[in-house]
Amino acid sequence: MQALISIVGIVFLVANVWTFVLYGIDKRRAVKNKWRIPEKTLLLHTWLLGGVGGLLGMKLFHHKTQHKAFIISCWMSFVLTCGVMVWVLLCLTAVTV
Repeated sequence: MQALISIVGIVFLVANVWTFVLYGIDKRRAVKNKWRIPEKTLLLHTWLLGGVGGLLGMKLFHHKTQHKAFIISCWMSFVLTCGVMVWVLLCLTAVTV
């Protein structure tokens, strides 16, 4: 069961780091006037359990901070991601008890 908890943690970590990196890449491309990552792609990764990474990327890179849809979506995804993470961990630890 400990291995399953580790795998779940790794999945959440990878999803959030990847989303954070995508926000950083898109911000860098925006500054250099290069081809951008589509907004749909950024939001998709944010909603695929990357809410923490998306919110951190938005805040740290000051990226998409003027877009109300992104602000609302990132916060909603952040809450969803944290909620799912807590729920999964609670379910997995309840199974081991």
